[in-house]
Amino acid sequence: MKSAHLSCRHQPPCPTADSADREAATLVVHWPVQGWGLLCNGVVLFEDTGELLPDGQVIEPHRPVGAISSRAA
Repeated sequence: MKSAHLSCRHQPPCPTADSADREAATLVVHWPVQGWGLLCNGVVLFEDTGELLPDGQVIEPHRPVGAISSRAA
């Protein structure tokens, strides 16, 4: 089976699935109702920011951690 990133015809080419910037690859399939999309490099990206790499490796969600501020009344 051919790797998805080897068939990428985008210019510039999409980052590979093992690149740190893999999420910058072009979205080729999007199922917003189910909460996922497939990137050109074969990465399945979930709306909770988790990822499934083409080799089966799971990347846990990595949402930014921020303090929730509240205003005094």
